Amino acid sequence: MEITIELARGLYQAADSVHDFDHILRVWRLAERIARAEGADLAVVRPAALLHDWGRAVAQAAGEDHAAWAAARARELLAGEPRVWVTAVTHAIAAHRFRTLPAPETLEAQVLFDADKLDAIGAIGVARAFAYGGAHRQRLWAPLAEINAERWAEEGDDPVTHTPVHEFVVKLSRLKERLYTLTGRAIAEERDRYMVAFYQRLDDEVRGKQ
Repeated sequence: MEITIELARGLYQAADSVHDFDHILRVWRLAERIARAEGADLAVVRPAALLHDWGRAVAQAAGEDHAAWAAARARELLAGEPRVWVTAVTHAIAAHRFRTLPAPETLEAQVLFDADKLDAIGAIGVARAFAYGGAHRQRLWAPLAEINAERWAEEGDDPVTHTPVHEFVVKLSRLKERLYTLTGRAIAEERDRYMVAFYQRLDDEVRGKQ
């Protein structure tokens, strides 16, 4: 069964601007680029990229892991196809999250993981962080030097005080170190530099230094 762009587009009609079909297309393009460079199986990477955030809002509203939910829906959609292929596609979907298991065990899953995380950093990553913050009525800024990532990891996130700057410190600034493929890491270097410079500039401007 071929998962076309037209078919996939219809699965994301209710998605928010941070995880909408534009996000899916960006991840799909990056995943193809990385897969070609790394020698991964495009027949697995392509459908996994197009389906990886399917039903995210529904899953979260139900208190379920959205990656596991999307993997389960993909397994239903692909029923009747070769079992090895379906397993490869659904594992890549299930393993694309930063904060939860399973870890991506195959090259194809690692490619999707990297592509998804690359879309969270750089200029697009900054835009997505602030789009999410605005949608959730977050403050625009918090003091960069006062955000303790280690304490956040121990005590958990406080959604009331969370800002895009918190997201940068506790997650986005760490992503380049979590990538699996050489190609993904190379792309991440420039994106990370841009993002770091942006948040420092934001901090300087808020304090009147720039």
